[in-house]
Amino acid sequence: MKLSNDFDPRRLRPRRRGSWRWRFAAALAALIAGFGVLLAMAGAATLLGRPPALGALNDSTGAAIVLLLFGLLFLWVGILAWRFSRRRALRRNDLSMSPHLMKKRN
Repeated sequence: MKLSNDFDPRRLRPRRRGSWRWRFAAALAALIAGFGVLLAMAGAATLLGRPPALGALNDSTGAAIVLLLFGLLFLWVGILAWRFSRRRALRRNDLSMSPHLMKKRN
């Protein structure tokens, strides 16, 4: 079979829209995770006997535990949201393949 030079396989599939929304969501989720790390570090520093990092906000042991738990919660939610948004940004909309058959990117 003869191939012609004017064949362009990119015309066979529709153009994808930009995934800037999912990239923005991934950046926001990374910021939330970073804020969680900072809160957890401030709570852990107070529990370990270092001077309070947030002034009067975490003077007591109970407040330090609450900061540590909220920091870990923000970290967990941020990582889950980041993974979800990265998966959605990298997803191919044109082929219906099982995710375990596609090339690993994360």
